[in-house]
Amino acid sequence: MGALERDQERVGRIQAELQKNGLDALICTLPSNVLLVSGYWPVIGTAIAIATREGAIAVLAPEDEAELARHSWGNEIRTFEGGSLESLARTAENVPGPLNSLGKLMGFDSGRVIGFEGSSSFDPPSYASTFVYGAVLPTLLSTAFPSCTCTDATQSLEQLQATLTPRELQIVREACRTASEAFLDGTPQIREGVRECQIAAVVRSKLLTAADHSKRSDGFAYCMSGPNSAQAYAAYQRSRSRAIQRGDFVLLHCNSYCGGFWTDITRTFCVGEPDTQKTRIIDAVLEASRAAIDTVRPGMKASDVDRAARQVLESHGFGEEFRHATGHGVGFAAINHNALPRIHPLSDEILEVGMLFNIEPAVYIPDFGGMRHCDMVVVTDDGAELLTPFLSRTEQLVVEIER
Repeated sequence: MGALERDQERVGRIQAELQKNGLDALICTLPSNVLLVSGYWPVIGTAIAIATREGAIAVLAPEDEAELARHSWGNEIRTFEGGSLESLARTAENVPGPLNSLGKLMGFDSGRVIGFEGSSSFDPPSYASTFVYGAVLPTLLSTAFPSCTCTDATQSLEQLQATLTPRELQIVREACRTASEAFLDGTPQIREGVRECQIAAVVRSKLLTAADHSKRSDGFAYCMSGPNSAQAYAAYQRSRSRAIQRGDFVLLHCNSYCGGFWTDITRTFCVGEPDTQKTRIIDAVLEASRAAIDTVRPGMKASDVDRAARQVLESHGFGEEFRHATGHGVGFAAINHNALPRIHPLSDEILEVGMLFNIEPAVYIPDFGGMRHCDMVVVTDDGAELLTPFLSRTEQLVVEIER
């Protein structure tokens, strides 16, 4: 596995952001930010990436991940010992020395201003258990660089993640393709008597078989049916053992990933011919989705996109049943409602070319059911490019009952 070709567009944007905010360098520890800076997506979470205003990139990784770290565009790659039979030292105790040595190579002399992750954040999982430096990070940095000034650069990192480069968008397209195949292959499993957890397991298995494993591809899926689907607006969503019944809404959600870049996609099916109420809901949600996507273009407020979807649902009598914002930034995150741009009624963020987010109008009626239609779109010069153009017509969302 050789070194990754440098994403010059991404490095240039980092340099410009550092210049604008008077920072000499960025130090990142969250895997999504290490990916942003170096093209390397850490597994365990202990890796650190450095980017300077001059365009130099360095990576400090645990020895276990040396091969992955070398497949980055870092100018300097160093490793540290993650664990040893000779010592019970914690990770944060092993890092300051190697980090200091790496900083000297990067020109970290007295008076340099270094930005770091100083606020709370979501970060998508890269392994069964991942390490987070958290509150110890400022102490670690002051130990490694006692003559430098360290300052919170969370806002800069959020801005950098908000707009993807052409290279990054191409990887997202691969993740969308994998999800599309999983949905198309998995939805025939939706039928009476099959359990939610069984359907979700089939879709997850399809993510694995359709994935490009050279880029570490996989994902998550869950299924919620009948009255359970009405709870899909909550932060915690899960598949259960409920068996699918005739007339159910079956909400199927997927977060696939490829090389550290994520999707956020939902389709909702009706088992058998929908009744009058379900027909109204399906028509309203799909119309709201089209209205929101048609509103997307550079220079628009994110709140205008939310308003377009919300007004459609209100006109159909479902305004109060649309219980969350229309979307949020995706790509470096799977599900992070704070990721820019926030497609929210109160958002004053302006859409820019390269911004990637979901559009997820929905209707949730307690004890009845819920429908959400969640697509991935990217802002282009001409409007919105829909990255998930599948299973988006009413007839494709109605599951015929076997006779």
